[in-house]
Amino acid sequence: MATTTEPTTLRREEEEDEDSKPSAEDEDTGAQVAPIVKLQEVAVTTGEENEDVLLDLKSKLYRFDKEGNQWKERGVGTVKLLKHKESGKVRLVMRQNKTLKICANHLVLSTMTVQEHQGNDKSCVWHAADFADGELKEETFCIRFASVENCKAFKDKIEEITESQGEDSGENQEATAAANLIEKLSVVGDKPEAKEAPLSSEEKRDDNEKLEKSTN
Repeated sequence: MATTTEPTTLRREEEEDEDSKPSAEDEDTGAQVAPIVKLQEVAVTTGEENEDVLLDLKSKLYRFDKEGNQWKERGVGTVKLLKHKESGKVRLVMRQNKTLKICANHLVLSTMTVQEHQGNDKSCVWHAADFADGELKEETFCIRFASVENCKAFKDKIEEITESQGEDSGENQEATAAANLIEKLSVVGDKPEAKEAPLSSEEKRDDNEKLEKSTN
């Protein structure tokens, strides 16, 4: 006996076909809808606009945690040595990749020394007064590069900067001492000469009598 009942599988396929058909609301009419709010371009400043890049290398930075007595990772990113165009001061700045969060931010002073870290020729350590967290803190940093060449380039550049900073400070001290000496000399030389007091009438008469006697 034949049955007129529709197979279940076929009915399901038809229902799926009907569901997959785009509704009138989903149809693309081709109309362009203008945005409700127009966004304006905003200029983003990094604070590095007035500085020249002396060095730019990819690296990983660590800081030494004194409380935990261990090294902690600060981030992976790009370390830069930047020289200010007006003051000539050089600072070290490192930002994390993607987030651009500052990992390190401190001046490179003449007293700064960079040393190899425990025989690893791709890493080096140094001490600095860092301002990355918004306040000056004495930090011990360790930086690791992908190659020995990059680590050497970093160390050599730091040494070059510290030497020039030391020479500049010595020249400034000499210039200040010379300026002070010149100022003292100019003050002594510029003192007005003492003027003689005018003679009284009696002194003038005595001088005239002496002059007449000497001529007779």
